[in-house]
Amino acid sequence: MMHRKLLTLTTALIALPALAQAPDGAPPAAFDVAAAKARINATLDRQYPHLDALYKDLHAHPEVGFQETRTAALLAGEMRKLGFTVTEKVGKTGIVAIYRNGDGPTVLVRTELDALPMEEKTGLPYASRAQQEVNGELSYVAHSCGHDSHMAWWVGTAAALVAMKDQWHGTLMFIGQPSEETVSGAEAMIADGLFTRWPKPDFGFAAHVAPMPVGTVLVKDGVVSSASDAIHITFHGVGAHGSMPDKSIDPVMMGSRFVTDVQSIISREKDPKAFGVITVGSFVAGTVNNIIPDHADLKLTLRSHDDATRKLLVEGVERTARAVAEMAHAPAPTIEHPNGTNAVHNDAALSARSAAVLKTAFGKDVLFVPASEAGGNASEDFSEFIDAGVPSIFYAIGGYDPAMIARCKADGKPLPVNHSPYFAPVPEPTIKRGAETLALSVLMAMAGNEQEK
Repeated sequence: MMHRKLLTLTTALIALPALAQAPDGAPPAAFDVAAAKARINATLDRQYPHLDALYKDLHAHPEVGFQETRTAALLAGEMRKLGFTVTEKVGKTGIVAIYRNGDGPTVLVRTELDALPMEEKTGLPYASRAQQEVNGELSYVAHSCGHDSHMAWWVGTAAALVAMKDQWHGTLMFIGQPSEETVSGAEAMIADGLFTRWPKPDFGFAAHVAPMPVGTVLVKDGVVSSASDAIHITFHGVGAHGSMPDKSIDPVMMGSRFVTDVQSIISREKDPKAFGVITVGSFVAGTVNNIIPDHADLKLTLRSHDDATRKLLVEGVERTARAVAEMAHAPAPTIEHPNGTNAVHNDAALSARSAAVLKTAFGKDVLFVPASEAGGNASEDFSEFIDAGVPSIFYAIGGYDPAMIARCKADGKPLPVNHSPYFAPVPEPTIKRGAETLALSVLMAMAGNEQEK
């Protein structure tokens, strides 16, 4: 079964604005934020009818990870129309779009391409009814995480920067990344030569829509997300009749003991001050009530913020599984680690600079969360680009009408968050704010380079 994030990173961050504060510092003197914002907005106002149509097309035609062929082709066409040189099928279904404008830094801007294997229930006129085969079974597919918003503001960002090419020098590297939901698409692109076939970027930027008031931009210094590790364990037993347990080695018993014992890693081995989660999300064994099966399959997700805790959890899970099997006189379990990704760490200097620039542009709508505050619980494989040596910022962008948030609160109803079948950001202000944020960030990075010369 496809590995989904328990929550998106931005959902995990919605409690942080109460801790937000203004960063110290000011935007680079050579960078006229107000003038840049005005030019970006002029382009976005002209482009928005097209961006809106693109967004609704993507929303109605979602595709899951490594199957995003229509999505990738659509975005590749958009970028070619803007003058980018585009390479497709990087990391299976990813795209790389390059725009060179003289000497200067290379700046990466990333969007995700993939959707979730779930049914949309928003009732929107452009709601998805698409279906795809996922792990051999037909499944509804929906952009319930918000990647359709990201793709629209990604194209809007590119259009704004091309229209302002007299204001910056360098290379734009726009990445359309596949399969973020399985936290494996970024790794696939890097393995396919992303930073050897093209220059390694000097800076990187990405953003995620969140169930916060529209217009809000959250900048988190330091740890933003958690590391994620998927672990699959199969306990091998001996099957028998349900009335003859003495003739069996019961894998259900092994799995049940493991589910309980493995939590002692959290309660008795992990530093209480460090974030760490072990969740058994799937436990499948047997078919009927009167047969003791010969195996049990368990699927786990592990989350952590620091390398030491990540190592402790992975090694502890594996050790516990082997010990449970040995106690049952069973063969050693099969343990697989199909995917994982590190926590996202925003660059400290870039966080302060970007927060100052965006505060100048958007005022109180910008929320800065210092590194001393914990990051989110969910995971995001943008970390792969950062770990490859690209100083980066990952933003959260609000996507909900404040009146809608207030109604949910007044009615005592939960706010639909990312991955909910009812998740539905307000398109125009969300897409425009995402594009403004990313375009200003790129201009900031280019301006900083000019100052250093």
